[in-house]
Amino acid sequence: MDSHYMQLALSGLVVLGCIGLFFGIGLGLAAHKFAVAVNPKVEAVKEVLAGGQCGACGFAGCEAYAEAVVNDPSVSPSLCFPGKEPVAAAVAKITGKEMGVIEGSVAVVECARCLRSHYEKYAYVGYGNCSAADMAFSGPTDCVYGCVGFGECAAACPFGAIAMIHHFPVVDPARCTGCGICISTCPKKLIVLAPADARVVVRCSSRGAARETHAICSSGCLHCQSCIRACPAGAISLVDERIQIDQKRCREYGPSCHEACLKACFTAHVIQPLNPHPLLKDSHEITAQEALGL
Repeated sequence: MDSHYMQLALSGLVVLGCIGLFFGIGLGLAAHKFAVAVNPKVEAVKEVLAGGQCGACGFAGCEAYAEAVVNDPSVSPSLCFPGKEPVAAAVAKITGKEMGVIEGSVAVVECARCLRSHYEKYAYVGYGNCSAADMAFSGPTDCVYGCVGFGECAAACPFGAIAMIHHFPVVDPARCTGCGICISTCPKKLIVLAPADARVVVRCSSRGAARETHAICSSGCLHCQSCIRACPAGAISLVDERIQIDQKRCREYGPSCHEACLKACFTAHVIQPLNPHPLLKDSHEITAQEALGL
């Protein structure tokens, strides 16, 4: 290579190196001058949080919660629901706050479609996603209010607490943290949060007429309101044509009602004890009232 070109190349490299060095020193000085002091407690809280970035605490991620719980005296150290009591205790120790009471929640699927077969009204061919399938005539299931069954909620759960069993989501209470991410993913709005110690939950979200519901699903709610009339705590109501349970009232009243709502229900599966999976009735003799729904 010509020495003249070699000299030009070397000169260019030297100039670029000097420019890079100049700006590097400038950026380093600027970073030092305008550095924002990081509270070591914030970093310590971030280290002990569950790290699910679920937003169940009400803040935009773990870092936002860590900053709030350290800097704002009104923010409770018990808001990291995925971490439960061990994380709450650690955060309380770091921040010097009182831990408070932790009430765990679990996700409940308000549908019992898994208890029956032959529920497809057409063969769906398309993107295997609940939201996409729901746009095609409310999904391939015969009940327009029931679970579509493509597992969008299971895919969204950051803790692997939902398993798809026979195309139906089954929540593992031991792994469910009550973060609520699955609630927003369900196009049918079938998933709700219930207290981990809830006594009974609803297993149907149908808003259809009794004749229409019973024609396709023996587990469906007939909206007879027998459970509402039977509940001595006044904890059950019909809201937007769906049965809802006020869990606070139900738990405060206690077991002295002897699960009157379960006994009053005209179908076998609408209201059930809290379990990971909708339950078939035990082998005990079915009453004449329950037989009306079978």
